[in-house]
Amino acid sequence: MERAVTAEMDLPVRLVRRYAESVPVRMKLRYTAHDPYALHATFHVEEFSGTVEWAFSRDLLAEGLTRRAGEGDVRVWPAAVGPGRDVLYIALGSPVGSALVEASLPDLETFLRRTHSVVPPGAESQQFDMDAELAHLLAGS
Repeated sequence: MERAVTAEMDLPVRLVRRYAESVPVRMKLRYTAHDPYALHATFHVEEFSGTVEWAFSRDLLAEGLTRRAGEGDVRVWPAAVGPGRDVLYIALGSPVGSALVEASLPDLETFLRRTHSVVPPGAESQQFDMDAELAHLLAGS
């Protein structure tokens, strides 16, 4: 059986504006064997009619499903916000602004399992041809 080379999931999430105030946003998650350490998230913000893209570590998401993780531009942590409603908060920061996103923790667990069918945890380095990567880097100098 051949492995998938991409995992994708489109999720409804909430952009938290202030305490107890949020707006719905669509988040598309993408993971590829060609970039095995990173998840790519595209946020579709209807009221701004545009998208915002972020990339962060797959390991960061995995750790954040059970405890606070990350520092700097991307931080994640789980929370129970009601009976049977577990969420993951994703805090994104940059020099031009910041955002706090609330996503379904079970949905993110499902997506993470899908990424494992693309590249199993611990096998990320096997996705690279080191000689080819080195030749590419040296060709640019």
